[in-house]
Amino acid sequence: MTKSTSYPTGANETLPGTGFLEIENIVKSYPTADGGEFVVLDGVNLTIKEDEYISVIGHSGCGKSTLLKMVAGLEKATSGSVRLEGKEIRKPGAERMMVFQHYSLLPWLTVKENIRLAVDEVLKKATRAEKISIVNEHLAMVNLNTAADKYPDEISGGMKQRVGIARALAIRPKMLLMDEPFGALDALTRGKLQRQVLDIWEKQRQAVMMITHDVDEALYMSDRIVLMTNGPHAKIGEILEVPFPHPRDRQQIRESKEYYELRNHALNFLDRYFTQDE
Repeated sequence: MTKSTSYPTGANETLPGTGFLEIENIVKSYPTADGGEFVVLDGVNLTIKEDEYISVIGHSGCGKSTLLKMVAGLEKATSGSVRLEGKEIRKPGAERMMVFQHYSLLPWLTVKENIRLAVDEVLKKATRAEKISIVNEHLAMVNLNTAADKYPDEISGGMKQRVGIARALAIRPKMLLMDEPFGALDALTRGKLQRQVLDIWEKQRQAVMMITHDVDEALYMSDRIVLMTNGPHAKIGEILEVPFPHPRDRQQIRESKEYYELRNHALNFLDRYFTQDE
């Protein structure tokens, strides 16, 4: 049987005693030319545990990337609050690192130097030897040792994204934020990188919040899937609990009846809101 939780308008999803990241009554609106306001998010509530992998899915324009940017400190809420370990998020911070869809590497720096730049900026008290060790450790973690001295235009898209992930993890954040990190990759590269990221997370768990349009990706990687209603006035429509234990075997879970029940439930939710939007 599909495990899900539905949240009506203004509902508050709470997990007592597990409030690592708390998103409470978030509203995000923008002024319009006629003096009114355009409400993107309207009453979003979510609590994430410190070692939980969350995916957020919804149609374009539902505000999912805006929500992620609020957690990153890149956007401010119109009302409501976002708190990490009880402290309100007001600006970007090294405890929350973001991986974008389009790599965001500095083209004049090598792979190794792109990672080292972040380490130098954040881990200021580390010795030179410690910094070198951290960079090398994270190069190895994403299998990029042989590409360490190459420049971004000399490596593939999948390798560029691995650099971005290594750079984010190298400064040891408490939370990893990913905005469609595999969206620009071909299917084969995407599958390999999904497995690699999941391997890393399963070995050293941290909070992850990932935006995706891919239901299969979310089911494979996540502990819970947040399904957003359409914008404007978007909110959380349902949250699906993904019951498969870690470490996960993609083929094994795809052979289970529960996988297809969850997949169909999520797709039906998205189809329903797509139809309503028409």
